[in-house]
Amino acid sequence: MLFSSPLFLYLFLPVTILIFYLIRGELKNTALLVASLVFYAWGGVSYSVILILSILLNYLFGYLISREKGSRVYLGLGVGINLGVLVVFKYADFIVANLNDLFLNLDIKPVGQPNILLPIGISFFTFQAISYLVDVYRKEVVYQKNLINLALYISLFPQLIAGPIVRYHDIAGQLLKRSFSFDKFGEGVQRFVIGLSKKVLLANNFALVADEIMDSAYSDLTTPTAWLGIIAYAFQIYFDFSGYSDMAIGLGKMFGFTFLENFNFPYISKSIKEFWRRWHISLSTWFRDYLYIPLGGSRMSNSRTYMNLIIVFILTGFWHGASWSFLVWGLFHGFFLVLEKLGLDKLLKRSWTAIQHIYTLFVVLIGWVFFRVESINDALLFTKRLFVANNAVDSNWMTFFDLRFTIVLIVGLIGSTNFFPWVIDIYKNQLSHIRVVNIFSNALYILIINLLLVACTFYLVAGTYNPFIYFRF
Repeated sequence: MLFSSPLFLYLFLPVTILIFYLIRGELKNTALLVASLVFYAWGGVSYSVILILSILLNYLFGYLISREKGSRVYLGLGVGINLGVLVVFKYADFIVANLNDLFLNLDIKPVGQPNILLPIGISFFTFQAISYLVDVYRKEVVYQKNLINLALYISLFPQLIAGPIVRYHDIAGQLLKRSFSFDKFGEGVQRFVIGLSKKVLLANNFALVADEIMDSAYSDLTTPTAWLGIIAYAFQIYFDFSGYSDMAIGLGKMFGFTFLENFNFPYISKSIKEFWRRWHISLSTWFRDYLYIPLGGSRMSNSRTYMNLIIVFILTGFWHGASWSFLVWGLFHGFFLVLEKLGLDKLLKRSWTAIQHIYTLFVVLIGWVFFRVESINDALLFTKRLFVANNAVDSNWMTFFDLRFTIVLIVGLIGSTNFFPWVIDIYKNQLSHIRVVNIFSNALYILIINLLLVACTFYLVAGTYNPFIYFRF
């Protein structure tokens, strides 16, 4: 069940909200847990068994780690089991396929392909479970004695299948006590509708162009068409994923939770280092705090620091999927981060600001090719088309610029910058004290939110294209 589906919007969510606010006290968490398990089971009851086992195992290991004696051993076992489950369900087919390729060259009989289905959201709830165990071990939080509260943390439906990755120490207090108010609920609704609009009205329309170009024969592509395809995909993945994060944050507010931001206009970055401070913040900070710093971070020798960065970005790539192209994508970003540490960042800071933005966008766009195209050979061919034109006369790329795509592109360009927050800040600082202006602006904002919801509803009811990129991660 996707957030961007009529079933969720007009059945599951209203019923869940109604029950949640009719129930008092501690039963609210129980009701939310039941709703989360129903939400997850909608994608397959067998998946729910894995989720429930994860909850029970991490509850047990959290208790064992809190007992001091043998805590390091129990932490290792707990983290190892979590990662083992992730490897089996997400990477077993990939490992066996590559072993069989090796066996073929060695004239060894191939192993049977396991064909294991990937449970939705397993990368997200596994990382959340690991953060709980590590936080307990570090004594940053107290072991959660209440099984329902821990189960709710791991399975909370707003961020269960697509993040953001909520770390236990950020939400531990909210599981026990959190505030509810009409204003907070209203903020949640507004944030949800904005995220839904980013997903449905922007990302889905960018996907139409990106998919048509990037699923075509690359040998026939011309340079302008190739660039249009990867730019459309860059907007698609940003508005798809940031839209889903906005929806998760908004849903959290509806139920009293406050989640940290997951995106901060990454396409306005002036370096790859800055990009990763703005893109998928919950993942990059998770790797920083639970892998990069424990490996030694930047406290070691230069060569060790560079190695730590490469390790982190290899795993960042593989976290996104069992494919060599994801590994290349991770290494690609890691390579430029090392270059920046070697001195490129100082050179960039002394250059014209426009050069810094162009450099960052160029690296990010080339990286997205390997993220989007499953075959490395195909990705290299597509990258070639970005720079080396074939002999075809190219006018096809202009046919994509109908009225709808042109409007979506303009809104996407503006929306991927901090233009709208800048306008809001000007309003708050200079105009919000004027009563008439304040009343009019509030009414206009509410009208816009309602119109966006209506537009999204019509779009979804019409059964138009509604892919979700991060559903497979």
